[in-house]
Amino acid sequence: MKKYSSLIISVLALIIAVVALVMSMPKSSDNQPLSVEETLNNNPEIIINAMQNYEKKLREEALANAQKLIDENIDALNNNPDSPTIGNKDAKVTVVEFFDFSCHYCHALYPNLKKVMDKNPDVKYVFKEMAFVAPISDYAAKAGLAANMQGKYAEFLDALMTNQGALSEAKVDELAVKSGVDLVQMKADMNSDKIAQIMKANSELAGKIQVNGVPALVINGKLVQTLDEGVIQSEIDAAKAK
Repeated sequence: MKKYSSLIISVLALIIAVVALVMSMPKSSDNQPLSVEETLNNNPEIIINAMQNYEKKLREEALANAQKLIDENIDALNNNPDSPTIGNKDAKVTVVEFFDFSCHYCHALYPNLKKVMDKNPDVKYVFKEMAFVAPISDYAAKAGLAANMQGKYAEFLDALMTNQGALSEAKVDELAVKSGVDLVQMKADMNSDKIAQIMKANSELAGKIQVNGVPALVINGKLVQTLDEGVIQSEIDAAKAK
């Protein structure tokens, strides 16, 4: 309803602008005012500019709304004790990543994020595991949360995100063992109510702040969608400077 109202306002503004332009423009050769159709045919950029302004307005509204939702859920984003965390837990700056172990772009981001993590050990990095990209995503996410319960999350994360082949349950188990995870305990924890609740909480939180794709970063309460190390570092530097 809100977008529909905005569209009506935009169209009305466009009409008013056209009428004002028609009144201010020179008349035709027979001293008759130019019609709206003639004006638009002669000046098609009017419509283009109006629609660009409208799209810009919608983007600004969406960003403002997203920021409001993030502000309302900042504690769940930054301070949920059940979320895997790497780095300084008492840091001034917190980087939250929503990701999926089956996500190609998440794998593309990881090397750059790892560089940022290595350069900024004073920052807290929080990981919100999602499971919607592929059937194996749910198994991998639950295995990661189980690894976190054993204090092996950083090792598990690195093993899966640097894995070059396709993931399967057997591959996840193999990488978990290589990461120092107790496989029997991991499988028991994966089926626990606690991990099911964490997965549900992650999904609900993503919905609340309108994260519709991964990877999505929230750096000190600001949504950042990038794969670029420099952009991430710049946002961290800006947050540290505040």
